[in-house]
Amino acid sequence: MVKFMAKDECLFCEFTKGGRKLWSVYENKYVFAFLDINPAGKLRGHTLVLPKKHFETIDECDDAYLKELILAIKRLIPAIRAVSGAEGINVLQNNGKAAGQLVKHVHFHIIPRMHKDGIRFDENRRQPKPMELAETAESIREELKNQK
Repeated sequence: MVKFMAKDECLFCEFTKGGRKLWSVYENKYVFAFLDINPAGKLRGHTLVLPKKHFETIDECDDAYLKELILAIKRLIPAIRAVSGAEGINVLQNNGKAAGQLVKHVHFHIIPRMHKDGIRFDENRRQPKPMELAETAESIREELKNQK
């Protein structure tokens, strides 16, 4: 039976508390990782890695959790590569609906890849002029100064 989530509940928070049957692959005090039920590509092992504490986007995430997330990803990659036979791995993280974030709980995708597997992240690219790049870089540096 499917349980519908209340507006203020988070599906991934429920997962970290063991409230759903899933295919978990790794867990520690900070991090929970499980197989994606809608994996990209044909290889086995597409894994989601998320903090046990709720943060909607990466910029809201505590540094201690970010460190543990990256260390867990680093540990998981060789195991996923070995199980899947992947030639490469994508580590992907989406922030906000426009970027493809479907669950409002920060998470990383570890996606095993093969050469010419048909998964595309390189579409709709553009070639900005050097002046635009220089102006954008300067604007970002200024925003960073204002954050201090």
